[in-house]
Amino acid sequence: MKKLISCILFVSMLSAHNSFAALAQAPEIDLPGMNGRVTLEQFKGKVVYLDFWASWCKPCKKSFPWLRDLERNMADQGFEVLAVNLDKDRALADEFIKAMDVNFTVAFDESGDIASEYKLKGMPSSYLIDRDGKLYGSHIGFREKDKEKLEQSIRELLGK
Repeated sequence: MKKLISCILFVSMLSAHNSFAALAQAPEIDLPGMNGRVTLEQFKGKVVYLDFWASWCKPCKKSFPWLRDLERNMADQGFEVLAVNLDKDRALADEFIKAMDVNFTVAFDESGDIASEYKLKGMPSSYLIDRDGKLYGSHIGFREKDKEKLEQSIRELLGK
């Protein structure tokens, strides 16, 4: 019952920003990454925090240390951060990544096609995807006050 309540709270907290039906299949991703192609399929069986970002986005810069900590603290439980960059100039993204000491998977969507598939409305935009590749919820922006709720939702999905 407690898991169900947490799930409902996360979905309701995010539903104002979510144009997907609860637990709809996440649109596939197939993009160039830092170390070859990145697909959502390669993360099947894991809980994924999909984060769309750009080098010019100030809240994105604030979110990256938190994303790095999430990856470090939860990876052994079947959790992955997938950060999709939307810069048109790859050099700007590379500079940002180097400065942020990234420990998670990064892909590049220079055309914005994948962002369109996810109906992106702001920066950063994040999507929580369950182990079966289904969308659990979405979130726009990055605010310190939201971290605890987001982390609780991730823990709930990891416990399933």
